[in-house]
Amino acid sequence: RQERLDYHSQRGAADAAAPYVERLLRADALVLSYPVWNYGFPAILKGFFDRVFLPGVSFKLVDGKAQPSLHNIRKVAAVTTYGGSRFRAMLMGDPPRKLIKRMLRATVKPGAPVSYLAYYAMNLSTDQTRKAFMTKVAASMDAF
Repeated sequence: RQERLDYHSQRGAADAAAPYVERLLRADALVLSYPVWNYGFPAILKGFFDRVFLPGVSFKLVDGKAQPSLHNIRKVAAVTTYGGSRFRAMLMGDPPRKLIKRMLRATVKPGAPVSYLAYYAMNLSTDQTRKAFMTKVAASMDAF
């Protein structure tokens, strides 16, 4: 209850999220690596966004409208795995992809490149398909 009441309040050093907020505000890039769970972020990552991407941190409220403010983040990459196929994810609307490619893109510096590397059908993976994906990830991170 108190966390919700304090949501729009200015945060101080005593706030448990303060070290994460400081790191986010100093960063010039953001790399996320996580498995997709039930077509969404794992709970701990969702909690990170809920507790760190706060008013005054990732956006400012101006006349009741949110204005993105993480313009220090100049590039974003997400590396993720799905148990199911790309087709199944598309049928569900692929919410994790949209959250990264749309919501997060709108929060960081305008025009910042956002890459989304997804390994689908992890439940059917083989050494060969995993190696191919890791080669793709390595090349992308080298260019990052």
